[in-house]
Amino acid sequence: MTVRYRDGIHFEREGEARVVADARSAVGAVNVVSHAHADHTFRTPPETVVCSAETAAIAEARTGTAFEFVERAPGIELVPAGHVVGSRAAIIDLEAVGGLDGDRDRLVTDGPQRYCYTGDFSVRDRCYLEGFDPHAVAADALVVETTYGLPKYRFPPQDELEAAIADWLRENDDRPLFLFGYSLGRAQKLQWIARDTTGDERREILVSDTIGNVNRAIERATEGGLSFSGRPYDSLRGLTDEIVILPSNQARADWVETAVDRECGLKAGFSGWAVDDSFRYRGNYDVTFPLTDHCDFDELVETVRTIDPEVVYTQHGFDEAFAEYLETEHGYRARPLKRDQRTLEEFC
Repeated sequence: MTVRYRDGIHFEREGEARVVADARSAVGAVNVVSHAHADHTFRTPPETVVCSAETAAIAEARTGTAFEFVERAPGIELVPAGHVVGSRAAIIDLEAVGGLDGDRDRLVTDGPQRYCYTGDFSVRDRCYLEGFDPHAVAADALVVETTYGLPKYRFPPQDELEAAIADWLRENDDRPLFLFGYSLGRAQKLQWIARDTTGDERREILVSDTIGNVNRAIERATEGGLSFSGRPYDSLRGLTDEIVILPSNQARADWVETAVDRECGLKAGFSGWAVDDSFRYRGNYDVTFPLTDHCDFDELVETVRTIDPEVVYTQHGFDEAFAEYLETEHGYRARPLKRDQRTLEEFC
């Protein structure tokens, strides 16, 4: 068996893709979508994908493309990944994996046979999300997302972080506040924290149409289990004390800067990158908080040590540095996944 990073992550045998995870177009015998962020979902989906019901519903709402899905397949088990609503890690048993038609391969191999593909993940329980639980995973090989794979990316405990955000919201209750986060994930958590902070004070929470559409998709997907108080705004003129939540990619847009200045507002950015001072300047934020949907460095290390696999493949972010750290400091066989690189043989 080999693992390749191509269009998505390919778990192959003799060049044949048995399992493909988070591809935009490539397909295998079994196709997994870990969550509904655009860079992890299909442009043109295959006949059937393995994902959560929430991911299928949110992806359809965001792309306009419906697809058939199943939450289990031979050799594939999905477990909560704690990244966004519906996100799942995949436990792949290569002795049992097969097509969705029920055909099953019995593989004999000297290498790892049980893989954990985390996709984007977080071990923290926060707001309405259950974190990824590495204690519930048994795997010979771990394919792990390492966005914040450097020691400087250590984030405060979640309760302290949310308390600091709430304090800032209260301290600035006499002027409009503009908060920036991803439309799927961070934006919903910001609404959750803002609602808990304002309570019955009736401080209005406004969101962009894009975030409003994601809110409704999540509410439908969870059948009323989750609801968000943000109301899509008609205008950003005449604001007083509203909390406005916008997509992070709009932070430096001219119309945003104009609205903030005109309404005497403040801007806040939310990301793990807030550990770096440069993040504040890039977004022209007044304040930043390291609120993220990913693991910090220590959480990544603890995830690996808890699962304790024979082999670790790293991907995204500081993949090379984290793999080297695992090898030199903890004695793991670890290697970053690079596009089109065959990696399993390199451990021989």
